[in-house]
Amino acid sequence: MHTSLSSTKLITISCIPSSPTSLSCRSSVWCGRQLVFPTTTHTPSPAAVPLLTAMASQQPNEQKQQWTTPPSQPEKAAHSNGGAASGTHAANGNGLADQEQAPRLGTHGKPLYTNLAGIPISDDNNSVTVGDVGALIFEDVHMFEKQAHFNRERVPERVVHAKGAGAHGYFEVTKDVSDLCKAKLFSEVGKRTPVFGRFSTVTGESGYPDTARDPRGFSLKFYTEDGNWDMVGNNTPVFFVRDALKFPDFIHSQKRNPQTHMKDPNAYWDFLSLVPESLHQVLITFSPRGVPDGFRHMNGYGSHTFKWINAEGQAHWVKFHFKSDQGIKNLTHEQAIKIAGINPDYAIEDLFQNIKNGNYPSWTFFVQVMPLEDALNYKWDPFDLTKVWPQKDYPLREVGNLVLNRNPTNYFAEVEQSSFSPAHMVPGIEPSPDRVLQARLFTYDDTARHRIGTNYLQIPINRCPFRVQTYTSDGPMNVTENGGSRPNYYPNSFEDLPHPDPATPDVTPYKHPEGMVGRYMPQKWKDQDDYDQPRMLWQLLSNDDQEQMVNNIAGHILGAQEFIVKRQLEIFSKCDEGLATHVEAAIKKKKENPEPYSMVA
Repeated sequence: MHTSLSSTKLITISCIPSSPTSLSCRSSVWCGRQLVFPTTTHTPSPAAVPLLTAMASQQPNEQKQQWTTPPSQPEKAAHSNGGAASGTHAANGNGLADQEQAPRLGTHGKPLYTNLAGIPISDDNNSVTVGDVGALIFEDVHMFEKQAHFNRERVPERVVHAKGAGAHGYFEVTKDVSDLCKAKLFSEVGKRTPVFGRFSTVTGESGYPDTARDPRGFSLKFYTEDGNWDMVGNNTPVFFVRDALKFPDFIHSQKRNPQTHMKDPNAYWDFLSLVPESLHQVLITFSPRGVPDGFRHMNGYGSHTFKWINAEGQAHWVKFHFKSDQGIKNLTHEQAIKIAGINPDYAIEDLFQNIKNGNYPSWTFFVQVMPLEDALNYKWDPFDLTKVWPQKDYPLREVGNLVLNRNPTNYFAEVEQSSFSPAHMVPGIEPSPDRVLQARLFTYDDTARHRIGTNYLQIPINRCPFRVQTYTSDGPMNVTENGGSRPNYYPNSFEDLPHPDPATPDVTPYKHPEGMVGRYMPQKWKDQDDYDQPRMLWQLLSNDDQEQMVNNIAGHILGAQEFIVKRQLEIFSKCDEGLATHVEAAIKKKKENPEPYSMVA
């Protein structure tokens, strides 16, 4: 017999309405309004309908002449243990909850300036001193609070993908894929799901030029009713390494020299020339696509292989492709160098201004589909991140359209604090044995906990729009009611508390290979060639694109020591003798006619 812990609890979520009574939800940063629904239903209360109607009539980029939002009716802000309130509104330990109110006004009739505790500030121009020329005193609580907070404004930047831009939008299903995937966001043609996207360079710091020759991050957060699905990809379908054990070393080789703190062509090419599997990505990086003309004119890829499962439990291997509807545009080496000096934030500005002006960028989402049995005997390891599946073997199948139509209101709150993890997969989407993906399932959540805190999933931009019902509690900066008085363990004896649902498995049963534990290369594909796919890429390029690639490589590798250059030329020759010959000739020519050296582009 089960005991009941029934009590009236309210949850706070925010909505992107498609109609006055619809419930298409996402984090509260969309409109800054909180709607309160009983935990037993997902239907808006009648009192909320007028507010939803007003919100639905607002355009995402409507221009306003005032900074404050129009006041709304006071709404209670009690929270589920997994969801946080908008802004700083959170449940209080005294049993009361904050209310979202109209701005507090001073005697001057203007919004009142307060400190972080809400206490009014009378003067923000002059510190408290002993006389008009005396020393400061500790009594000036406002000044010390202001300085102390300033000292702590920055969070650690991302170790990779530090420089980036973000935008809000939606994903709309255009083709039925229910035969492949049971994920609810794909459940019907025409369905829209709110999305937040972040694009970035990889190896540079937060102030590095947007026109660096570097892969670009292409990450999307889909706010679905089954939880948040994060598609954490790049603008290239492959990567430099196939095993995550090499990833930290690869990144170290691309970062700054530990002594000089400058970019180091010796480290860059030393690592790559010792890891031949990197060649495919190297050629893409130094091709014209190595420097896209902003974020709007590049494709996005999941890069890894994933598993899709349909409602009948049938599984397929898939790869994700987001094709730019704006078309592919790239910058030459000369253009990239010039723009880096004039406007290092070129790509961020381009995305922001186009969305601001109503020129919303979009991408068409496709998948490649491989039957499970094909993976057993495919000519390349289908889970190798350095390889693609040729489209003649597995053609693209359309799924839907991604549109970004609203800029962030606050960069730090929405872009810097956004976090993406490949581990966030909703029912119907599962990982593959890809070794890099398997490691990323842990590392992305782990780095977010370090960078923005243990409870980073309570930050509005990262928060699931539907009630999070978990027994995980406490930790620094927990801004929810933290589960209230209910038990914080499972199993427990109470039916009205969260229980696992066997009908929604997070792992579809599959046969796992058996063997001795050890450090292995996949034996089934141990003889696969790391040069044939790069060779195919080289041969597909036009003469002009080949020439650009050769000159880009020669200008970059010129700064490395001779023995490293020689080793990389040997790798090029195994791919295509003509490639090696052209690169060697271009290096010689550049030595005879030296130009200012740059590793930027």
